[in-house]
Parts: sequence; structure tokens; C-alpha cells
Amino acid sequence: MRRISGRLIQLAAGGVVLLMLAQLALAIPAAAEGDYIIQNFQFTSGETLPELRIHYRTLGKPVRDSSGVVRNAVLIGHGTGGTGEPFLRPQFADELFAPGQPLDAAKYFIVLPDGIGHGKSSKPSDGLHAHFPHYGYTDMVTASFRLLTEGLGVNHLRLVMGTSMGGMQTWVWGEQHPEFMDALMPLASLPTQVAGRNRVWRLTIMEAIRNDPDWHGGDYKTQPPSLRTAAAMLWLVSSNPVIRQQEAPTLVQADRLIDAYVADYVKTADANDLIYQLDASHDYDPGPGLEKIRAPLLAVNSADDLINPPELGILEREIKRVPHGRAIVIPYSDQTRGHQSHSYPALWKSDLVNLLRESDTPHHMGSKIRQ
Repeated sequence: MRRISGRLIQLAAGGVVLLMLAQLALAIPAAAEGDYIIQNFQFTSGETLPELRIHYRTLGKPVRDSSGVVRNAVLIGHGTGGTGEPFLRPQFADELFAPGQPLDAAKYFIVLPDGIGHGKSSKPSDGLHAHFPHYGYTDMVTASFRLLTEGLGVNHLRLVMGTSMGGMQTWVWGEQHPEFMDALMPLASLPTQVAGRNRVWRLTIMEAIRNDPDWHGGDYKTQPPSLRTAAAMLWLVSSNPVIRQQEAPTLVQADRLIDAYVADYVKTADANDLIYQLDASHDYDPGPGLEKIRAPLLAVNSADDLINPPELGILEREIKRVPHGRAIVIPYSDQTRGHQSHSYPALWKSDLVNLLRESDTPHHMGSKIRQ
């Protein structure tokens, strides 16, 4: 079977299928991993860390033009609580990084960092716990910029793209470094500060943990029970109600499903890390500076996203202020996955192709939204 625009088409018997999948997997080069250490990193809070470690994965190699400018680098930012690793899974990589795909790893230099507080980058659970410096999205973008420019020698980006938190940071990239990239593609995000229901579900998790008597101000020896409540809340907002109903159509099945999800989540999660990850959005507010964005920008949301519901009208209103901005809301279908639609490129890959084509020439994309 072969994946075409999110659909699976039967081509041959099982042996041939396995051979084709193996060939596809071999076609994408193995990712290189590394750490970049930033000495005496100063956070916007005024706090400092003697050594800030930023872990990263890369595919491909940078290509410079005759002036020494890197022309093929792509930065992809992950969501809250995530890492760069899931972008290498077949669901994502086969659609984007395989030969002939929009971000073919043989042509592009793809950089997948773990943001501050996430994955193998410096984070509270490394030892400082609740004494870790309080970071925000500004700090995370700054650290990624230094990874690129100082650590990897990348002085220009062909594309900045991100999912959820990474999508939010894509807007910040466009404002803070307007001449650094050719194109921007924020996925599952809104260009406004975190407020309303989006703020409240985050605050609910943070307060549940902080008010847990077993949290001990962050100096717990075992994970506080409130981490289970946090996991359940994350499950609630991450998909759409139809999928959740299909997954758990009875009371017994619903109880089993959430119990299994929570049990799996708490195996690797850390309460302090989660508080910091959610609280990092406190300084996110790209609204006042949208006119600063110079590169063509395509924002992609989905109609069934509970975190960024289209009925708010925020994306439609604010995209008009982006000089070369355009927005798309993917209609609800049996292929969309709520907020998680950002991780299914088959839903928006053709729009990425158009963005790359349009941003390759001096072309103004206009300021309109399509549904």
C-alpha cells in the first residue's frame, strides 16, 4: 500500500507492501542528533543559566549560494510538551521529507530542535525542579536562533514552520527576525495572546499541580497524583468530540480509554516540566507587531480545533494585518483530527507546496482567508 494524500491504496500482496515501505523508509536519510550549549543564557525574566543545552535533530545538509547565504534550511517547531522526534515518524516524514515530497531531505536542510524545557534540552526535571529559570516563548525563539546561527552556521531560513506551540512561535519568528526567512507556516495557532478557554485549561492544570499537597513546592520525590488530572485535561483538548466518541462509545470503554491514556502519559511525564511548558505561553502576544512580518505567511488551522476554534474569528481578523499573509481553515471531515490535524501533512501538504512556490518569487499572497 502507498500513502497518497492521506488515503491508503491497495497495490499488491503483503510481501510487496512491506518491500515498498522498507524502500521508502530507506529513502529518507537517518537524522543526525546533537546538543548545542549556550553559555550563561539570560532569560527575559532576568534569570540566567550557566549552560543551556538545546538538543536538535537534522536531516540533509545546508547549501549556500555564491554569497555564503544558506538557501535550503527549514526550521520546524514542535508543540507544548513535545519534541522534534515525532516529525521523523512515517505519518509526518513520509509525507514531507521523502524523495519527491515538498521538503525532500535530499534538497533541504531540516532542523528539528527540542525547545527549552522539552525533550533532551535543558528542563526543570534535570535537577533544578521549580528553581529552573522561568522561560517564555521569546526565550525559546532566541535559543533556537542561536542554535541556528552560532551552532549550525545557518544565516537564513527557507521556511519556518511549527505545530501548536511551534506554530505560535512561528509568528514570533516573523516579528523578531523579519528578514531571516523566505516563508512562514504556523499550524494550529492564533496570532493573539493566550486567553479565554485556551488560558483556562492551561491554568487548570498548573493550579491542580501547584495545589497538590504532594507537589511540595516542586521538590517531590515521586510524581504528584495531580499529574493524572493534567493528563486527562490534555486528552480532552487534543482531538475532536466525534473521534473521542468513536473511540469510546460506551461508559465502560470511555473509562478504560482514559485510564490507559493517563497510565501511559505519567510513565514519562514530569509535573514541573509540564507547569513550565504550559506557563511558557505567558509572554506570547504577537498581535501588536503583525505588521512587522515581511515574509509570505500561510496560517493553517482546522475547523474542529477545540483550542483554536474558528468561530472566535481571530484568525480571519488578524491575518488582514500581515502584509503578505493568508490563512486557511481546513473544513471538518473524517480525515481531520481536531487540534492534532497539524501533525497530518496529508491535510495541508498541497498548501505548503503552494507557499514554497509563491515565496520563491517576489509574489504578494494577499490577505484573505479560505475555508
